[in-house]
Amino acid sequence: MLWTSDKRYTIEPFEREADLETSILEAKKEMFGRDRIYLDTKKKIGGRGAVLNIPDAFLIDLTSAREPKLYVVENELARHEPLKHIAVQILEFSLSFETSPQRVKTIVKESLQLNAEGLERCSRYAEKNGFENVDYLLERIIYSEKPFNALVVIDELDPELEKALISRFQFPVEIIEFKRFKTADGQRLYQFEPFLADVAYIPDEGQSSLPPLDPSEIDTIVVPAQDEGFNEVFIGENRWYQIRIHSSMLPKIKHIAVYRVAPTSAITHIAAVQSVEQWKDTNKYVLNFSGPAKQIDPIKLVPKSAVKAPQAPRYTSISRLNNAKNLNEAF
Repeated sequence: MLWTSDKRYTIEPFEREADLETSILEAKKEMFGRDRIYLDTKKKIGGRGAVLNIPDAFLIDLTSAREPKLYVVENELARHEPLKHIAVQILEFSLSFETSPQRVKTIVKESLQLNAEGLERCSRYAEKNGFENVDYLLERIIYSEKPFNALVVIDELDPELEKALISRFQFPVEIIEFKRFKTADGQRLYQFEPFLADVAYIPDEGQSSLPPLDPSEIDTIVVPAQDEGFNEVFIGENRWYQIRIHSSMLPKIKHIAVYRVAPTSAITHIAAVQSVEQWKDTNKYVLNFSGPAKQIDPIKLVPKSAVKAPQAPRYTSISRLNNAKNLNEAF
């Protein structure tokens, strides 16, 4: 239940996958952000003689000026045996994508032509970032070195499913848990974490003198730590464990920095990352350092500023940390 002084929202399960998809369309701007385009299209992908699959949607991600991406979307209800069903679907999507990239491009292009706002956003992006037109932009996305990315939107995320999706595939699989609540008089409320909202902090106008960090520049994860864990593990064991990391961020992480909570309230040490491994039999990770962490001049929290003290892992770049005078300039 979600409760306020004048409203009570109780969980309203999705009865059909179509209900889930309708709700996603209603919340898509808040869920995916201003630089991503959700294409609600269902068309078969796959080469001749191969298994044909029908994704629920595609998501064009234009948050990076250097690395535009495409996500194949699977919307699913938890009661549909998600562990087996989703894993098989994602694998088949990847194989179909690999065997018929031109078919995928055609589907995405045709869907954009029916989406005036999305087509205009792609056109502006192409012009701004050196692509001749939208067709060339789609070529770049779909024929890139590692073009396949998956997104699963599900109404209830089981830890076993999350663990399977992060450990079984060699390509990124991002997950959004999406719940629906309703009042007695029919008002609805949706609960979700916006897609990759913690990957790159985008300040409101006037809050920062620095440009937003391009996701392609990310190579560092910043983790919050109490003194005990910092001394015993970060310094004592040259590693940090039980960290949640986005699937698409895993190959990018080359450094780890530690934000020591109050009273220190600053980033104080950085270490090079030698390896990233799944932490035991969980949906989290351990980062093993290549050597002892190095102490740096403290990058301190600015009281009452737009950038708050990290409560969970945050992503940034080593170059931004090296030049940061305070936490406002670190992300």
